[in-house]
Amino acid sequence: MNLPNKITVSRVILIPVFLVLMLAPLHWGTVQTFGTEIEIAHLAGAILFIIASVTDWIDGYFARKYNLVTNLGKFLDPLADKLLVSAALIVLVEMHLAPSWIVIVIISREFAVTGLRLILAGTGEVVAANMLGKIKTWAQIIAISALLLHNIPFSAISFPFADIMLWVALIFTIWSGWDYFYKNRGIFKHSK
Repeated sequence: MNLPNKITVSRVILIPVFLVLMLAPLHWGTVQTFGTEIEIAHLAGAILFIIASVTDWIDGYFARKYNLVTNLGKFLDPLADKLLVSAALIVLVEMHLAPSWIVIVIISREFAVTGLRLILAGTGEVVAANMLGKIKTWAQIIAISALLLHNIPFSAISFPFADIMLWVALIFTIWSGWDYFYKNRGIFKHSK
């Protein structure tokens, strides 16, 4: 368990804390900024989500810089991303900040790609995230962060940045999922 893998595991450990901040009736009051009111607990949860998401870049940086890339890390890193993003998307549906059908499409793609990774791992092949997958992940993180923050600071000028980013994330989610399955389609041709 090297440093990048420990950072990845910390991202998973932060998920329950995020869920408590977003869903528990904490009643810490509200704050008004950029013409939008947001509960302090939700603001704290959004900041925690952003911090947890940034660890995705940090663990990858350390893994590459110090040659600490492992098969465990290649497996854990995208799994941690999927758990964090899925938890946040479900919270957004619960809070009526994201349409359930978009969340279902995004989470379904995550399960499908994880299943593909498991099939490939059974053949001894570990598939690291490609550039489309990384763009998808960051588009999702930006969209979720903006939605959790109630579109602050863009709410001040009534620009629907959060909604636009959710659509961008949906497009990259579908595109990258199709790309994973297309590039690894041979695994299904040779299966019995």
